[in-house]
Amino acid sequence: MRSLLRTTVALCLAACLALLTACSGDAKSIDRADLTYDDIHNTGLANDCITLPESARGSISLTAGGKYSLQEMCFHPSTVAVKGEPTNKRQEAQFVEGRILTRYTSSLDSVYGDLAVTDSGLQFKEKGGIDFQPITVLLPGGEEIPFTFSSKQLLATADGSAITTSTDFSGEYRTPSYRTSNFLDPKGRALTTGVGYAQGLVAAQDIGEDELNSENVKRYIDGTGTMSFSITRVDAETGEFAGVFTAVQPSDSDMGGRETFDVQVSGELYGRLEQA
Repeated sequence: MRSLLRTTVALCLAACLALLTACSGDAKSIDRADLTYDDIHNTGLANDCITLPESARGSISLTAGGKYSLQEMCFHPSTVAVKGEPTNKRQEAQFVEGRILTRYTSSLDSVYGDLAVTDSGLQFKEKGGIDFQPITVLLPGGEEIPFTFSSKQLLATADGSAITTSTDFSGEYRTPSYRTSNFLDPKGRALTTGVGYAQGLVAAQDIGEDELNSENVKRYIDGTGTMSFSITRVDAETGEFAGVFTAVQPSDSDMGGRETFDVQVSGELYGRLEQA
């Protein structure tokens, strides 16, 4: 009887230990390729970037003139801040952190591009992928700021001739308009569709003709952002790397109808190096 009890207790302890070990791992490090659609659907896992363990401290040497590419790059925003107007003339405008309202579709994923080794260092040129996402952030005062988080046409450079845990890229990229040509504003105006709106016959001399035109005549306006990303983990065997990024870009202008804000996006980065 005692032998049976000891065996039962030992099995229970082993099961509990196995459960604790499984639960103690980082959920983001799960390989999504091993998960089914039902495992991912409505869980937010698809919006997370793959991570590497802290022990991934290797380096990948690159040959000058060799052809390389960065594949499966993922940029997952964790914090978004908006630069607002200063409270008084003596203060400079500060970034105020907001809350991301867009759920599960805020990350850029499967971004890819060419990596060149030049005499002055590394140069990455983005070529495609899921490289833009419309996001809305809620500020503490209740104002909602929409913007298009992007990495389109990112041209970033870094020093050195290897991918290491101290490699830092920086460069500019294009931010497309948050609204498209057929997107109607609350008054039914758009670039190619909608209705002409006379703004209630307001006299142009009272508020200015330019202000009327900016509201009534829509324009497709691109913006320019700057991004820097630092690689902090490298797996030399698989070519994978992970790190953090920070980007500053303009918010939505309502197709020229309002002034933009500077938006700062920070988060996690993942990618994989391939030799072309």
